Amino acid sequence: MTGGDTGLSDLLASVRGCRLCADHLPLGPRPVVRMRETARLLIIGQAPGTRVHESGVPWDDRSGERLRDWLCLDPAAFYDESRVAIMPMGFCYPGRDAKGGDKPPRPECAPAWHDALRAHLPDVALTLLVGAYAQKRYLGGRDSMTARVRDFRRHLAAGFLPLPHPSWRTTHWQKRNPWFDTEVLPELRARVAALL
Repeated sequence: MTGGDTGLSDLLASVRGCRLCADHLPLGPRPVVRMRETARLLIIGQAPGTRVHESGVPWDDRSGERLRDWLCLDPAAFYDESRVAIMPMGFCYPGRDAKGGDKPPRPECAPAWHDALRAHLPDVALTLLVGAYAQKRYLGGRDSMTARVRDFRRHLAAGFLPLPHPSWRTTHWQKRNPWFDTEVLPELRARVAALL
């Protein structure tokens, strides 16, 4: 293990022991993050759901199945930490929203941990921004999620590729935006294949 790996291991241990927002988490803290210094692809999602909270494995749900389909990656490749780093905007399950669905990611995580973790990923050539929360943090502006994804080529120059969240709700969005299947997915799959 190199000195950099040791630094990342220590940082990940700190992240996994984080209790910054413990008082706001209905199921308690269980930070979910995976990475090694050699990763070439970084996936920044939203926050774990209840199934991921229980398993401790990111994207261990139907959304993960859909995301892996979009990427054309089998689980073995997707979960290879030496090639794929995974961190959400909020590392712990945030609870249910009264209106249905999960609450937004806790706002403490990304400012506390993202920059430090990304500093340990020198080989990342592409960062997938999955969902509006990741896109707002890393792309800024007032564009809608749809506008950011539609304008994906502009963001590629900075190493980012915005994607919608791959939940069941995205099925209708995909039907209304057929360019996602014909333009975004082929580019996404080609870049991922070239990296991994």
